[in-house]
Amino acid sequence: MDRKSSWKSECPVVQTLERVGERWSILLLRELFRGAHRFDELQTSLGIAPNILSTRLTRLVEAGFVEKHLYQEHPSRHTYHLTQRGEDFIPVLFVLLEFGNKHFAPGGPKVVVVNKDTAEIVEPVLVDRKTGVAITGDGFTIASTNLASKQTQAKYSLQACKAARAGRTKVAKKTPTR
Repeated sequence: MDRKSSWKSECPVVQTLERVGERWSILLLRELFRGAHRFDELQTSLGIAPNILSTRLTRLVEAGFVEKHLYQEHPSRHTYHLTQRGEDFIPVLFVLLEFGNKHFAPGGPKVVVVNKDTAEIVEPVLVDRKTGVAITGDGFTIASTNLASKQTQAKYSLQACKAARAGRTKVAKKTPTR
């Protein structure tokens, strides 16, 4: 990897997208969470071609999001289940669902996240575990740690992040002149 793009190898967003960013992968995680575990169940629920389903399941197993269990030997058949890594991804699905409802459901949400015990609709939001404060783009930024390479530290230093964010904010608040 060349020096100009080596920061990408340390970016957790890039690392995650390399594992679940392909079309169907996130939908497979959703269906596994919802209780579909056999190949034919997954294929039917998603309407996905068998070869693509097989490829995506293999990649999710290799990436540690899914584990496969043999349930029939002849012919060989498996069930698929979320690993702890896959379970840890579920809140990301909830936030994606909430984002989609906010921005792409003009007639109102068709699918929502609900509390299993009360059946009440919930509103997923990312919060800081220490303070309970909702994390938004306004009061938070992305910054490197001392474990990052020098290039990543320079790109994501708190000062660089503040400067970049201030520049975007100024541009976003300008009104067009004619």
